[in-house]
Amino acid sequence: MELIVVALAVLSVAALVVTWSASRLDHLHTRLERMDATLDAELLRRSMATLELATSGVLDPASALLLADAAHRARSAPRDEREEAESALTEALVAVLDDPDGLPSAEVPEWGRELVDDVGVATRRVQTARRLYNGTVTVTRARRRSPFVRAFHLAGRAAMPEAIEFDDRVPAAFQR
Repeated sequence: MELIVVALAVLSVAALVVTWSASRLDHLHTRLERMDATLDAELLRRSMATLELATSGVLDPASALLLADAAHRARSAPRDEREEAESALTEALVAVLDDPDGLPSAEVPEWGRELVDDVGVATRRVQTARRLYNGTVTVTRARRRSPFVRAFHLAGRAAMPEAIEFDDRVPAAFQR
């Protein structure tokens, strides 16, 4: 009888550990989905702020066209082309806003400086959101690779999360 009680206790503890591990893994996947949605929202904000700056009349026509095109491509890129399109938008922002002749502060009206500042804030938020997302991916991947999770197949059929890599530099114009 004692052996049965001990066996039930061990099975109960094992069931609790498996349940807790599955719950933790599910929480990580849910957090990853929230982080992905946050990153998508921040990318959309950056492209919209860039598009607003490009169409404001503050920039020279060539710079405005370059930014508008890059922002539109980033906004409308399919998910599998997102990283390339976002890197291109970053490169366009760096090319336009880090140009010493790009935005002479004496000639830009207050509302124009606010548009530029909005792009700077959006750019920093994209960088933060991508880093948080990739950090969550790292934690989730490590948890899924643990022998315990693999032995009990706790991840189910969920795809292994992948980090999102694109150029998210903050132009030097925003680092002053």
